[in-house]
Amino acid sequence: MKFILFSIQLVWTFSVIGQPYSSSSIFAHNDYATPRPFYTAYENQVGFIEADVFLVDNNLRVAHTEKELAQAKTLQELYLTPLKQKILENNGFAYTDREKMLTLMIDLKTEASVTLPALINIVSTYPELIHSKNFRIAISGNMPAPHTWSQYPSWLYFDGRPAINYTPDQLQRVVMISTSMAALTNWNGKGVLVKEHYERVKDVVSKAHAVGKPVRFWGAPDFISAWMKLISLVKADIINTDHVEACVQFFKNREFTTYQGEVSHTAYVPAPKVKWKKTPQNIILLIGDGTGLAQLYSGYTANHGSLSIFNIPTVGLCVTASANNYITDSAAGATALATGTLTNNRYIGVDANGQPVATLVEILRQQNYHTALITSDDVTGATPASFYAHQPERGMSEPIANDFLKSKVDILIGGGMKNFSERKDNRNLLDTLKKQGYTVATRFAALDTITNSRFVILDNETVLPIQKGRGEILSRSLNKSLQVFSGKGKKFFIMVEGAQIDWGGHANNLGYIVTEVLDFDKTAAEAMKFVDADDDTLLIITADHETGGLSLIDGDLKTGFVQGAFSTTDHSGIPVPVFAYGPGSEYFKGVYLNTAIFVKIKQLLNKK
Repeated sequence: MKFILFSIQLVWTFSVIGQPYSSSSIFAHNDYATPRPFYTAYENQVGFIEADVFLVDNNLRVAHTEKELAQAKTLQELYLTPLKQKILENNGFAYTDREKMLTLMIDLKTEASVTLPALINIVSTYPELIHSKNFRIAISGNMPAPHTWSQYPSWLYFDGRPAINYTPDQLQRVVMISTSMAALTNWNGKGVLVKEHYERVKDVVSKAHAVGKPVRFWGAPDFISAWMKLISLVKADIINTDHVEACVQFFKNREFTTYQGEVSHTAYVPAPKVKWKKTPQNIILLIGDGTGLAQLYSGYTANHGSLSIFNIPTVGLCVTASANNYITDSAAGATALATGTLTNNRYIGVDANGQPVATLVEILRQQNYHTALITSDDVTGATPASFYAHQPERGMSEPIANDFLKSKVDILIGGGMKNFSERKDNRNLLDTLKKQGYTVATRFAALDTITNSRFVILDNETVLPIQKGRGEILSRSLNKSLQVFSGKGKKFFIMVEGAQIDWGGHANNLGYIVTEVLDFDKTAAEAMKFVDADDDTLLIITADHETGGLSLIDGDLKTGFVQGAFSTTDHSGIPVPVFAYGPGSEYFKGVYLNTAIFVKIKQLLNKK
């Protein structure tokens, strides 16, 4: 039995170092002082629960100071009996998840020579605890000298200290290396440690890890930003906290609020003309749905301090409020960009009174422009629809699809085929599109084989997230459209929407946001390359709004690590950046309403 217990201990101790943080990384400090001793920590499946004990009349009383002893309950009442019950319910395991270890850390406040024998006698009456496969008891506080540990039962473990050089046998009994943070630094949890203090702390961590032991600092600052630094900077393995539930939520959120950029792409560095033409002939408009500056900078950080979009020299700022709300939705936001008209949330291509207004696509078609709309959303989604449809409700997907038939847009690429072919009115709009001269494909793979200059691709694989295998559909679609439209005398307008940056914001999922931003950036790079090779094209990159209220609270440009925090699962009122590259780009400096982008484009093109 002794060998088996030691084996379990060694496996768990070594596995906790460098593993993803979870509730198992939490040390419930002074658990007995919480409103629900044991149960709150247990229900949150923490790795460690601490109880301070005093030996009083052969009873172990749980309290922080002697003043509290008169009202203090026994160790049996607060911990041992509830633990026994849970282990019986779980067929010999402390947690139903048999891979999770639970340690009851008993801090001896009275002398070990008398308190420890009393503890052993009491625990011996709880064989269920002793023989549990994922539960153990460890001693802290007034511990006996390490050379005496072999005299105690093998099921008893100890809290290690960094100044002690343990023998291999003693190390097998050490659960973790613990020390006071205040003894090493006066760091208050904000910002970073000064170099000298940082070196002291790192020395403790390095030496503990060298002998295969996790590290805990007691008395460390105990709030979110401090936990972040303890994890990312100090590399502490176990977080000592009085705020168990908040810390558990922090770890749960961390899966979705951190991202580690493993592979970076090379940002495109443009070669702007010394003197652009005064006005452009063509427009490429890239819309990163839900993309504020924080979203872009998260991509920049994950890409190791590099982003093609950030190499554009001309930058402005766009205010995104709708006609009826401080915070716009995508319908009103895109309608403002597409028509120059402020409208109500959920309205598509109509003004605040519900009256249709001409879109940029419709205006330019009258001037013999070729047009393309590309999205990683359904093509009847709010952003692309705002460039061709006129409906009082963004959810009217089938009427929006009807409007496309009248739009004369040359190229349409995205998802949402059911709104064209599986309709409540039993009409098959795909047949109608074919009669109008479009090549219609239901698989994106057909892109490279299409020779017609007018085509529609409706494939739901185009709305998969990048993380789930969508591929570089946006950049490939842009290049195909440029190939089709390029030629002497041809004029064009292309709108490309990176729709799912917004979806990542709604999900409060930083990894989702970053991967979509990087895909969007690759598309921007292709557009920038085209502008560098063409004197007549203006590239504009902006967003309809920001989503998630994202702030960046930690990161490392060298490693590509980034951590964020979200203030909402909805849109925010934060203005969004506008990047412009090519002839006429100087028009887009400054701060202005989203409707001004339409106005500026129209003014520039009317100067030709």
